[in-house]
Amino acid sequence: MTTTDDAVAQGQEHFDALIAEDSRVEPRDWMPADYRKTLTRQVSQHAHSEIIGMQPEANWITRAPSLKRKSILMAKVQDEAGHGLYLYSAAETLGTPRSELNEQLLSGRAKYSSIFNYPARTWADMGAIGWLVDGAAICNQVPLCRASYGPYGRAMVRICKEESFHQRQGWEILYELSHGTEAQKKMAQEAVNRFYGPALQMFGPPDGDSPNSQQSMAWNIKRFSNDELRQRFVDMIVPQAEALGLSLPDPDLAWNEERGHYDYGELDWEEFMSVIKGRGPCSVQRMKRRREAHENGAWVREAAAAYAERQAMASATHQNESSTDRPRPAAQLIGATA
Repeated sequence: MTTTDDAVAQGQEHFDALIAEDSRVEPRDWMPADYRKTLTRQVSQHAHSEIIGMQPEANWITRAPSLKRKSILMAKVQDEAGHGLYLYSAAETLGTPRSELNEQLLSGRAKYSSIFNYPARTWADMGAIGWLVDGAAICNQVPLCRASYGPYGRAMVRICKEESFHQRQGWEILYELSHGTEAQKKMAQEAVNRFYGPALQMFGPPDGDSPNSQQSMAWNIKRFSNDELRQRFVDMIVPQAEALGLSLPDPDLAWNEERGHYDYGELDWEEFMSVIKGRGPCSVQRMKRRREAHENGAWVREAAAAYAERQAMASATHQNESSTDRPRPAAQLIGATA
């Protein structure tokens, strides 16, 4: 066995021990190539989803019904941008630079959550997105706070705290509408009808059609399967919908005493796969806007790079000047005068 083989064997042994102990893998630790690849894909897609997810909500900032609603929505969109930055930073620790991750999104090679390819037609959709979409995100992401990869798990702690405010904001919007006029309640119900199915699909395809899920669970990246998380979410939102005075658009939704869970109907997985492949109602629009934003922001990136280069040159010059001004040792001075 070569020295390289020995190093790999030792690295694998250490990695396996960390996973078995439910400890954290850190960026400088050895990790299997597939673990690194899986994490890079998952964390970067999560980051892409946060950035793309700003679009449907940002579109409503100027149309929010009050100054209070406008300020809250602006803060939420800013939070999503911050989540994207946290996650891109975590993904970079796995060895792929942010510029490459961004290029994968812009070229269409990387995916993001299918939910953001649906339009936000009314103000009530801001409530449905907050309650259902951010609620599903919390259900999925809270277990990720214990992800085996350290930078990802730590990023998720802050993200989940902020997402809990986002869900509460959505709940409040829907509550106000559902307890308002008949027209407002109808608008709230229609928004829930539109986002209920896509929100349940956010957890990914059924376990039998999700080959990556089992391996991620074996590595302690994920803690629960797609279907387990989806069931948790359904069990959580049914009583919340009752409190809102709204119904969930699923005729098969019913409490199963034997299972201790709610049964729910089959989702439209053909539509899900179509949206994933870029054929969603707003897929083209979302990517067009993202590419435009990237191009319009070129001058900012160029200015930041130029500033960083100037700072580095100034620092290097200062260090050189400091080294020439530094007093020489006595032995050198004696030799110079001899």
